[in-house]
Amino acid sequence: MKLLENKIAIVTGAARGLGEGIALKLAEHGAHIAFTYVSESSAEKAAALVTKLEALGVKAKAWRSNAGKYEEAEAFVNEVVKEFGTVDICVNNAGISKDNLLLRLTPEQWDEVMEVNLKSVYNMTKQVIRPMMKAKKGSIINMSSIVGINGNAGQGSYAASKAGIIGFTKSIALELGSRNVRVNAIAPGFIETDMTHYLKEGEAGQAFLSKIPLGRFGSAEEIGNTTLYLASDLSSYVTGQVISVCGGLNT
Repeated sequence: MKLLENKIAIVTGAARGLGEGIALKLAEHGAHIAFTYVSESSAEKAAALVTKLEALGVKAKAWRSNAGKYEEAEAFVNEVVKEFGTVDICVNNAGISKDNLLLRLTPEQWDEVMEVNLKSVYNMTKQVIRPMMKAKKGSIINMSSIVGINGNAGQGSYAASKAGIIGFTKSIALELGSRNVRVNAIAPGFIETDMTHYLKEGEAGQAFLSKIPLGRFGSAEEIGNTTLYLASDLSSYVTGQVISVCGGLNT
């Protein structure tokens, strides 16, 4: 049974990593996918993902758009509604890290992380709630992080942005519950992607693994499965929640 047959889903930052895994999982269950990528260097990967998604029998289109810029987010969502008809699901996945100890963290690094990771969630959510409120249904899924819950030395800006997502998620869930629009967050732990592959190397990798009760890193597909749950009616009575997908790291 396909859980998202003919639903319209937006996924930001989907050309690689978690975003790609999420887009593929939603498409496997019948959702049509509109997704974003930012850099020209990701254009080839974005085109390849469109091909993979269409092979699953759904409609798919990529936009080069920066969700951290309000005008770009607004234009993107307007174009999606014009082309696809509505927005049923929005996965705010776009994210970067600029890891540095606070003494070395520059104002520019701080601002860039906040814009891409946190402001993008505000920008996109503000746009997608209009078609969702009109339809009296919708699911917004914000990608936080275990680091936003526990903190991590050298990741002050990243942790702050991801903690901010949690506060925003809970507040907007309270605002939109009466409109049947659900807002939840996922807090991934250490997930194998091209952004985190270096964490597996050497003694440091073993140290990371030793802290995870399940004894392994997670996969993008496992984040996709949790996103699928929150996007579908399986979670119809779930809103304002943060689901940690971390192998027990947050226990």
